[in-house]
Amino acid sequence: QVRLVQSGGGSVQAGGSLRLSCVVSGYIYGSYCMAWFRQAPGKEREEVARIDSAGRPQYTDSVKGRFTISQDNAKKTLYLQMNSLKSEDTAMYYCAAPDCASGHVDSNGWGQGTQVTVSS
Repeated sequence: QVRLVQSGGGSVQAGGSLRLSCVVSGYIYGSYCMAWFRQAPGKEREEVARIDSAGRPQYTDSVKGRFTISQDNAKKTLYLQMNSLKSEDTAMYYCAAPDCASGHVDSNGWGQGTQVTVSS
């Protein structure tokens, strides 16, 4: 069974940087990707960045050039480096293990969430 444990996050002023980490344990069956999602108050959860098993990243347009997703396979850790943060980046951030083809995330494929707050 997959377990994802997040760390990092916190509060920062606009223009600052934060790094999120997600340690993955257990076995992920089949083809998998790793991803970061976020959910702001009153908004739907959105996928921010994804990385596939070959290490190829994808980003939503609003974070391109500012966020970097990476993984350390030896440490089984996923990272999200967030630079030039904006107030609109304020949200709860979740790491996840979506199926690469469908994008579906099983109920046990989510981290616990970590709050990122950017003040202007």
